[in-house]
Amino acid sequence: MLDDTDQRILRHIQTNSDLSIQALADAVGLSATPTTRRLKRLEEAGFIRKRVALLDPDKLGLNATLFVSIRTSRHDAEWLERFSKGVERMPEVVEFYRMGGDIDYLLKICVPDVKDYDEVYKKLIAIAPLSDVSASFAMEAIKNTTELPL
Repeated sequence: MLDDTDQRILRHIQTNSDLSIQALADAVGLSATPTTRRLKRLEEAGFIRKRVALLDPDKLGLNATLFVSIRTSRHDAEWLERFSKGVERMPEVVEFYRMGGDIDYLLKICVPDVKDYDEVYKKLIAIAPLSDVSASFAMEAIKNTTELPL
């Protein structure tokens, strides 16, 4: 169970994982040693999966974000494993979800331009049989965060 101090630690490292232990300790009202212990415990317990740098897609020339909805007529484990492994090998796919409702799978894809989606589409349909693949492109990211509500 997370106490208030654990939650404050997680809030701070979500916004800046580069904080020094001392800066984090000061921000949450502890000394460095207990902050280090709590941080290690949170990592070992899996609350912190990993620390990463968030890159700017526009600066990297990845100017198009597409959301691809996929329907399939196959719902067996063999198909899912084949499809999942194929999608995992595609660096353009940055998020991949199995859905409930009308859509079976939803992918978030980043490519240089909307026209580059065609190559991604060709890779997708080569992985496993799909009933329907449709894409929508994002015109503007109004909110895009990695911070989870605590």
